[in-house]
Amino acid sequence: MQKPLTHLTTLALAISLTACASQTSKDNDAEETAVIAEQRAKQEQLAKAKRLLKESIPSQPEVATQEIVVTGSRIRSEVASPRLVQSFADASHTSMPVFPLQPLENITGENYDEYKQSGIKDVLQEPVSTFSIDVDTGSYSNMRRILNDGMMPPKAAIRTEELINYFDYAYQAPKDINQPFLVNSQMLPAPWNAEKHLLQIGIKAWEQPEQTQRPAANLVFLVDVSGSMNQANKLPLLKKSLLMLSKQLSADDRISLVVYAGASGVVLEPTAGNDYLAIESALNSLHAGGSTNGEAGINLAYQMAQKGFIKDGINRILLATDGDFNVGQSSTDALVELIEQKRDKGVSLSTLGFGTGNYNDHLMEQLANNGNGSCSYIDSLLEARKVLVDELDSQLITVAADVKLQLEFNPQHVTEYRLIGYENRTLAREDFNNDQVDAGEIGAGHTVTAIYEVTLASSEQRSMEPLRYQQQKVQPKTNSDELAYMRIRYKEPGQTKSKLIESALKVSELTMQDETIATDAHFSAAVVAFADKLRGGKYTSNFSYDDIQKLVFTGKGQDKNGLRAEFGRLVKLAQSLDMTES
Repeated sequence: MQKPLTHLTTLALAISLTACASQTSKDNDAEETAVIAEQRAKQEQLAKAKRLLKESIPSQPEVATQEIVVTGSRIRSEVASPRLVQSFADASHTSMPVFPLQPLENITGENYDEYKQSGIKDVLQEPVSTFSIDVDTGSYSNMRRILNDGMMPPKAAIRTEELINYFDYAYQAPKDINQPFLVNSQMLPAPWNAEKHLLQIGIKAWEQPEQTQRPAANLVFLVDVSGSMNQANKLPLLKKSLLMLSKQLSADDRISLVVYAGASGVVLEPTAGNDYLAIESALNSLHAGGSTNGEAGINLAYQMAQKGFIKDGINRILLATDGDFNVGQSSTDALVELIEQKRDKGVSLSTLGFGTGNYNDHLMEQLANNGNGSCSYIDSLLEARKVLVDELDSQLITVAADVKLQLEFNPQHVTEYRLIGYENRTLAREDFNNDQVDAGEIGAGHTVTAIYEVTLASSEQRSMEPLRYQQQKVQPKTNSDELAYMRIRYKEPGQTKSKLIESALKVSELTMQDETIATDAHFSAAVVAFADKLRGGKYTSNFSYDDIQKLVFTGKGQDKNGLRAEFGRLVKLAQSLDMTES
């Protein structure tokens, strides 16, 4: 039986309860203050995001993307409505775009090959620049995907030449297949530095006439169906993309379908290209699950390619994956060696990248480069149509193989130069004449652009101080009008000995007079500036996003497919997301 509380006991208990209540009240007040401060900080950040993103609301139809929602300190991803940017501007909830709190690699685990940008060269010390051409465009569409996901792309994801070459330019094309490509060149002042000029070299490949039937194609779809592909922007998009491609084929073509995950298998033996029902049924049967064994799948794909091999035709494997090779022969070097061996037997390999989260950009690029194919990234059905329908001939028909370009600058006119992009395509000077050294391929209708930033001898500013003990004076020569001497080596498809094209780039002929060429040159300069901005702005200095936008406007041209207008919107979006911008 409990004893009744005495007056003193009751008083002591009351004092204790009052003290606890007081402490609890203080704790609650402190917690409330912290919550209010956090909410205010979020509201201020949201207000800034709304203000910046209102300025970048597109006037064109919006592209579906993702919204990143902040919940406390955790980051999660949600699929947004097609009117993403407008929803940011009008939102009354606490959702907001995430600014780059950490590098993308740390958030997603995606794999990129880090490289340094090409440096400035002194013409008196290094007058010759040599590199392999590159027709890949995967870096551009991957960059677009990352920006649309509300993040700034990592520097390693930006390969400048792939951003430049994503766009078509009005270069003059050859009219005869016996001349596989024509070279166009022009020069304009660098928009970001009055003491520099941009020397632009454009290669336009022969285009397959519409009324002419292309060679028969033996295509093997090698499809990743591992568990990592079980996302809407991976296997489902992949299946629709390959089905879209198959609709372009004829009875003379052959299609095979090989899948790989924990194990590999043949879903479709070599089948006539116009057997659309069988091809569609095979693609629709694919489902994701299991780990990834890329080695087994690639070996089986080459077996199918050999089984359906077409002599004097196109024999190519299309590897469609997120690049996650986590079982079997997974090292890049071993996979590259395997693909090189098969390449020499007449079967090339192209890569089609899909998805987010574990995308292996480095591996995809390396496999395509060594398979004499192209590396593309598919972030939407529109991109699938561009790559696999509109540009199908350039993807399949090779008009020039192992294409190398070499430029020797004349010190009478140029004191310094820098090759923009192509960092992983540079070659030693002696590799130019060595036909055993592999280089890039050009497909029918392809446009390839290389841009040098040069300092003319007439400039009063140089990036490097002159050397004390080296001869600095240049003796006058008879070729005083030559800015540089250009050499291009290439092989005809199926040949082992290269051909050489040589020509002088004359100062008097580099001034742009054609309005279309001038417009294109300004647009490509905008792409160069944007790529450098995304990599930290080392060479474009204080050239702002607004300055880039002005260049885009100047170089927009007719833009029949709207790609340049879309680029302008990406510049605005990057400006909104870039925390280094005030």
